[in-house]
Formats: sequence, structure tokens, C-alpha cells
Amino acid sequence: MPKLIFLPHEELCPEGAVIEAKPGKTICEVALENDIAIEHACEMSCACTTCHVYVREGGESLNEAEELEDDMLDKAWGLDPDSRLSCQTVVAEKDLVVEIPKYTINMVSEQH
Repeated sequence: MPKLIFLPHEELCPEGAVIEAKPGKTICEVALENDIAIEHACEMSCACTTCHVYVREGGESLNEAEELEDDMLDKAWGLDPDSRLSCQTVVAEKDLVVEIPKYTINMVSEQH
């Protein structure tokens, strides 16, 4: 099984995490199932950017971003070439290194 390597994030996983992931699940699903409380204000329907992540390694193995995801990503804080919406990014057979951005554009978080 591929591994998702989450880089340390001050609030969500201060020590980082290495998680075995079942291919076919999204990065967001894997994170949530493993107590990494990544925001997902639209309930993973590709209607916001709160689950924005950077796939630092292994991105070439992932499904292509569809037009709706690309359109939403244009609104994400800190967009860069490695950006994906974790609710739309399906794990394949290769290990991934994932970085969760420090901020989202979510003005109201139910966690705070």
C-alpha cells in the first residue's frame, strides 16, 4: 500500500505523519480517517478550497485535476504548481509527500 507522508503542520499534525493509504481514496479521506482534521467546509464536494494541499512528491501518479478543481484552486490561498484539492485527489500506487498550507480562505472554521 502506498504511504502518505504528511509534513509537520503546526496545528493539524505537529509531528507530521506517515499513513498507509488504500488506493482509490482521496487524500482528504485518508487524512480525516487518521485524525488529521483537514478542513473541508463543502463536505468534499469541490465547492471550496479549504482542503487545499501541496503534493510535494509523487504527484505524477495522481489523477488529473478536472476543470472544476482547477477553477476552485484559482481561489486558494498560497496557490503553487504542487497545489491540489485533497478532496479531489485520488491516491494511486505511489507514495506521496503532502504539505498542508498554514492558512485557508475559510473565514469561519468550526474548529476555532
